[in-house]
Amino acid sequence: MIIDAHNHPDWYGYDITRFLANMEKYNIDRTWLLSWECPASEYDPQYNSKVPVVGGNGPIPFERCVAYVQQRPDKFVLGYAPDPRRPEAIDLLKHAVELYGVRVYGELKLRMMYDNPDAIRLYRYCGEKGLPVVVHIDYEFATGYAYPRPNWWYGGGIGAFERAVQACPETIFLGHAPGFWAHLSGDDQYDKAAYPTGPIQPGGKVVEMLHKYPNLYCDISAGSGCNAFKRDPEFARSFLTEFQDRILYGRDYLDNVHQEFLNELGLPEAVLRKIYAENALKLVPLE
Repeated sequence: MIIDAHNHPDWYGYDITRFLANMEKYNIDRTWLLSWECPASEYDPQYNSKVPVVGGNGPIPFERCVAYVQQRPDKFVLGYAPDPRRPEAIDLLKHAVELYGVRVYGELKLRMMYDNPDAIRLYRYCGEKGLPVVVHIDYEFATGYAYPRPNWWYGGGIGAFERAVQACPETIFLGHAPGFWAHLSGDDQYDKAAYPTGPIQPGGKVVEMLHKYPNLYCDISAGSGCNAFKRDPEFARSFLTEFQDRILYGRDYLDNVHQEFLNELGLPEAVLRKIYAENALKLVPLE
């Protein structure tokens, strides 16, 4: 079995028909469908050309996730991440769990510190309800424009994320995106390049946090996850083996680069089974 633990409806022009065909092509049995709801001022308007915002908040409204799941509940797991800064955020999530069967809080991708007290309160609610929390972290890199934003940062860096993980030991967090995976290495590239290069150096914050916090898991999706491993395949093999119980396969796109890379590493079949499906099933069992 293969579970894609990070993807989005209507992403890059894939409607549900194309999406299901893509899953079949790459032998993916189920996909976690995640919303991305945030104020229009907090995301690059170029996303408007990659996903049509149909109702609700963009760029990826919860309504579109619901639409896919209602059509094919056997293929999709429902995710939803209301903005923790909204006073009704916990109520929105509570009703979404009760009415639609939300199983994952994600994707959290906002211009806020992830240890915001309102966010901590919401994470703790997720812990009570058994919802894993998927977070996107990006550091500040200049866009070359003054407006609408000079950069697109999310989360406030690894320090704010660590404080959130530490403050909510009963909540499972999945680290994701350039600002998380750059910290696989102990070098100083994390705030200088979104996709660092060169061999992994000892002392990476991700490794340190995995040793320290049993509630931290890793979402290897997107170019950031694949790039982190391709920097140093030998290190990747060692890392994936050591933390085999807390790594989840995901794509965040419609390609197959992660499977291609994982299958070339020579990992034991037992390790691959955990990464491809068993760890996701541990967090979100099949109903």
